[in-house]
Amino acid sequence: MNPTIKPHIKRPLYIDRARPFLAKNLIKIFTGQRRTGKSYMIFQIMELVEALHPGSHIIYIDKDIHEFDFIKNDIDLLDHVEKNRRSGEMNFLFIDEVQEIEQFEKALRSLLVTGNMDIWCTGSNSSMLSGDLATVLSGRYIEIRIHGLSFSEFLIFHKIEDTAESLGKYLKYGGLPNLMVFPLTDQVVFDYLKSINATVLLKDVVARYNIRNVNFLENLIRFLADSTGSLISTKRISDYLKSQRMAISPVIIANYLSYLASAYYITRVPRSDLQGKKIFETSEKYYFEDLGLRNAIIGYKPQDINKLIENSVFQHMIRMGFNVYVGKTGDKEIDFVCERQGEKIYIQCAYLLTDDQTIEREFGNLLLIKDNYPKFVVTLDDFKGNTNQGIIHSNLREFLQKTF
Repeated sequence: MNPTIKPHIKRPLYIDRARPFLAKNLIKIFTGQRRTGKSYMIFQIMELVEALHPGSHIIYIDKDIHEFDFIKNDIDLLDHVEKNRRSGEMNFLFIDEVQEIEQFEKALRSLLVTGNMDIWCTGSNSSMLSGDLATVLSGRYIEIRIHGLSFSEFLIFHKIEDTAESLGKYLKYGGLPNLMVFPLTDQVVFDYLKSINATVLLKDVVARYNIRNVNFLENLIRFLADSTGSLISTKRISDYLKSQRMAISPVIIANYLSYLASAYYITRVPRSDLQGKKIFETSEKYYFEDLGLRNAIIGYKPQDINKLIENSVFQHMIRMGFNVYVGKTGDKEIDFVCERQGEKIYIQCAYLLTDDQTIEREFGNLLLIKDNYPKFVVTLDDFKGNTNQGIIHSNLREFLQKTF
C-alpha cells in the first residue's frame, strides 16, 4: 500500500526541474535548509509518479518520525527496502532527511545498481554531498536545491493580493511554507520562527558538529544578521567579538561559518574582479536563506530595509538558478553579478532613488560595464519609466516576480 500523500500546494519551478529525472537511473536529492518544503516536494513527486505510472509501488521513509528510528545505518536501510520492494517491477524509494542514516550512500549505490529502483531523497546538510560521499556516488546523483517561497509563491500560499503591504510582510516574515497555517502577525510568526531557528541550529549545526560554544554561535549569527550585505572577513568578526569580550580566532570563526553554510542557513558570496575574473579571498558577503529567520534573531527594523532588499534580490537570483557573486570594477562595486549558462545579469540594489548622488552611484557603477548583458537597478520606488541609458530601473515587487 502506497503512503498517503499529504495535501500540498504545487511548486511548478521545482517539479519542472525534477520531472526529466523521473524513472532515470540516478539518485535524486532535494537539498536545502530545514522547513523550506523539501518533504512536500517528495509528496509532489509521489503524485507525479502515480499520475505517470499508475499502480507503481512506493516505499517511503521519513527519518523525522519515530516510526523509522530503527533505520540507523546502510545495513538497516537495505534490509528494510529488500523486505518491502516488489520484484519484477519498478519501485519508487523516497527517503526524507537521508543524512540521518549512517553511510546511507553505500546503500543507495547498491540499490541503484540492482535496477528497478527509482530513488528520491531529501537532505538538510550540504556536507553530505562532499568528500568521500561524492566519491561513492560520483556520477550517480543529481542535486535539486529547494529554497523557501519566492514572493510569487508567498502570495499564492497566503492567498493575498500583490500589493506593497504584501511585499512588506514577505520581507519581514520570510518564505517558510508552513507560515501559511498561521495568521501573519508579529507575535505569532516570530514565536514560530524562533522555534524553527532553534531546531535548525540545534540539529544541523550544534549536534552535527559537536559545538560546545553555543553562545559564540549565537553571537556570530547576530553579527551576520546585522552585517547582511556588507563585506566582512573572519578578522573583522574576530575584532568585533573581542569588543564583546569574546576571544575567538579567525580559524575557528571560519569553521563556524562553514557549519552554518553547510546547514543552508547562510550563503557565502565571494567578490570577483570583472576585468580579470580574479576571486578575492580577503572578504565576502553573507546572505540568509530566509529573511524571517534572520529577523527573528536580530529583530525587524525598518532601518534595515536596504539589507532586506539586497538579501531578497540575492535569494531570487539563486532561486532562478544563477551563480551569484559580488562584482568589483576598479574601485567600484556591483552588488550582484549573476551567471547562468554563459549569460549574465548585473544588479544594483537601493532603497529609494531620492537624490542625484544616489542615482549617479547606482546607475554610474553599471555604466562602467561595457558589455551588453542586462543591467538592473532595483529599488522600492514606484517607478513608471523604462530605462536610464539602457539600464532597467525595476521596483522590487516587480523584480521578485520575474522569471529569468
